[in-house]
Formats: sequence, structure tokens, C-alpha cells
Amino acid sequence: MPETIFDAIVRGDVPCHKLYEDDRALCFLDIQPLTRGHALVIPKRGAAKVQDLDPADAAHLMVVAQRVLPGLLASVGAPDATLAIHDGPAAGQEVPHVHLHLVPRTPGDGGGPVHALFSERPSVDDDELARIAAAVRDALEAAA
Repeated sequence: MPETIFDAIVRGDVPCHKLYEDDRALCFLDIQPLTRGHALVIPKRGAAKVQDLDPADAAHLMVVAQRVLPGLLASVGAPDATLAIHDGPAAGQEVPHVHLHLVPRTPGDGGGPVHALFSERPSVDDDELARIAAAVRDALEAAA
């Protein structure tokens, strides 16, 4: 995997406003926040996409989110948060190192739900849903 800005942050070569760190992950404030308190949780062992992460590292991102969120939300007076991972360039990932966004949310902040990302949604019927589900189950079985 090519070197990213997040690798330099993990090494301490690039400063950050650190919220939490342990042997597997680092959480710090985003320097281009969507809202006050917007933070990122990154695995220290980088991977470009979620499926490339060690499963324990993937699970640990959520453990860190659970630990950090109460204090983060209290610090900015936000009752809720949106958690998001942009998994690859087509999904909006700008740094090819998996990162979990913790975005504090307040009523009327203008952010909207994740469903607001798409103004047009595909029309799918039950047959299409069944075909997709079967294809995913087949892929999982083949990978086992």
C-alpha cells in the first residue's frame, strides 16, 4: 500500500489533535471538518479498503468510536453523530487508508441522512433483490 498522510500522522511526523490512541488505532480531529468536532478513527496498520483490513482492526474501529463518542459529543454539545466510511474513490474516499468519520450532529445542521446523498435511486423489484442476495451468498460461500 502506498504511503499516505495518515501513515505520517501515526508515526508522529505530521501533527494532529489526538483524541485517543492505543496499539491498534488512532483517533484525531479532522482538519477539514464537516461539523465542529468531526473526528477520524484510523487503524494504525493501513489498508485502502475495508475488505483489506485485518478483521480485528476493523472491529476495533467501532470499539474506539464507542469509547470516544460520548466525550466528543459532549465537548461540542451535539446529541447525535453520523458515522461513515467512504470505501474507495467512487464512494468519496480521498485518502486511500480506511478511516471512520465521527461527525457530531445537531438538529438543523443541514447535513441530512445518508439517504440524502442520492437524488435519484434505482428502482428494484423483489426479483432483483433476490438475485443480488443470491450472488452475495454465493461469493461468501466461495470465499469460505
